[in-house]
Amino acid sequence: MTSSTPDEAAGPASAPAAAEGPQPNTVVVPADEDPVAAAGSELLGGPPGRRALLGTSWWIPARFLALVVIAVYLLGMVQKLPCYDGGWFHGATAQYTHACYSDVPHLYSGRGFDQGLHPYLDKLPSPSPDMQYLEYPVLTGLFMQVAAWLTTPDGTLEHREQWFWTVNAAMLLICVVVAVVAVSRTHRRRPWDALLFALAPCLALDATINWDLLAVALTAVAMAYWANSRPGWAGVFIGLATAAKLYPVLLLGPLLVLCWRAGRWRAFGQALGGAAGAWLLVNLPVFIANRDGWATFYTFSQTRKEDFGSFWLILMQDRNQQLSTLNTWIGALLVACCLGVGWLALSAPRRPRFAQLAFLVVAAFVLTNKVYSPQYVLWLIPLAALARPRWRDFLIWQACEALYFLGVWSYLAFIGDAKQHGIGQDWYHVAIVLHLAGTLYLCFMVVRDILHPDRDPVRWDGSDDPSGGVLDFTSDAFVLGTARRLREEETYAQFAPEGEPDWLTPDGGPAVHLGKPADTS
Repeated sequence: MTSSTPDEAAGPASAPAAAEGPQPNTVVVPADEDPVAAAGSELLGGPPGRRALLGTSWWIPARFLALVVIAVYLLGMVQKLPCYDGGWFHGATAQYTHACYSDVPHLYSGRGFDQGLHPYLDKLPSPSPDMQYLEYPVLTGLFMQVAAWLTTPDGTLEHREQWFWTVNAAMLLICVVVAVVAVSRTHRRRPWDALLFALAPCLALDATINWDLLAVALTAVAMAYWANSRPGWAGVFIGLATAAKLYPVLLLGPLLVLCWRAGRWRAFGQALGGAAGAWLLVNLPVFIANRDGWATFYTFSQTRKEDFGSFWLILMQDRNQQLSTLNTWIGALLVACCLGVGWLALSAPRRPRFAQLAFLVVAAFVLTNKVYSPQYVLWLIPLAALARPRWRDFLIWQACEALYFLGVWSYLAFIGDAKQHGIGQDWYHVAIVLHLAGTLYLCFMVVRDILHPDRDPVRWDGSDDPSGGVLDFTSDAFVLGTARRLREEETYAQFAPEGEPDWLTPDGGPAVHLGKPADTS
């Protein structure tokens, strides 16, 4: 491997600093570059030696990572056993005191699957004015329907709800394996970064709370396709992921500004077309069959008030008054954050990596949203593993999220039981602040890497953007701010008089205009 110099790492991307790049067939070993990974490797006998033949046996990274993530996922299922054995069905707050709550068994009957009702076509068993049909995007509704078909029709309702959760857990296990393999193949030379995803504590805690892993897997596949320079297929999977959960559509924003900076409009057009086509293919049949049923997800999201996990809830509870213009404030903040990320993408001294911007825009959505369910952390875990593959920062963030996970269930136990076992409102606000602070900390580290590329752990060996696909080692076509200034200074330098290194400074020599050499006669 060849190391990049400071000038290369921080220079303008119009002349890619790492034009030579790393050796193509080498694999980065985390224990060689990450102190926490090196310390952790001591449990297995220490870091690999120089004679180790990595990836030459049956134990290639993808297979090893798949087995690791399965083990972690199964530990998460074990953590849900107190609820499976009764907490979901008996006792007002047992599922909260054991921190093993899941939406899955409750929605089996709550959304009419036990009665054979069909999502989006049949109204809910107990509809409300704001929600008369299933409130999930279409692909997630199809996922739930398939699980309901696979659930045994025999036995008591409790028995069938247990089966429904088990079937969903098995289907979500497939999703998590797909996700970890896709993450390992996004940064080809850094497959072991996917171990951050595979061993994430919050993956075990939150995997079976809801159906978010379906969108997570599709998003990971989309990023892997983009990294392998197949923008059309990347777009298709972004569209499918958006049909399962709304947040993946945000990835089109980073692709837009990165392709704008690199002048790769054809690739962006392919991704946009693939995303639109796939999303329409999934949604259009349901829209035609029942427009009201299809629209429930969007209308419910619009009318929903401040809810658990958001800083809007803190404001509402402190003021004891709801914010009537909440959606306007959220929209304005999210747009401002996205514009800030766009400016960062176009003005950074070196073009940011796709994974970095993807993490930032999804984090902005999470931080400004009116609700933060504990499982939303799953959206960010694979993006964090690609954007900032450093165990110290990752574990700090995961610790904050794990504390929030415990805090929200303890608070629900407190307000749901007359005995008030758990934490009160003030301590719950502390848990929310911890979640916000942990996410903001990781955002800060990613932004720092963008502004100072020499600190980016992915670029230390001369890499440019392993997740960038067609953007990798591409020259800039359009830049703003600092990037434009650096490019202009580089252009001026081509016309510098010999022997006058400080000619651009006010006292360093005659003024020279862009494209006109100095008159040295």
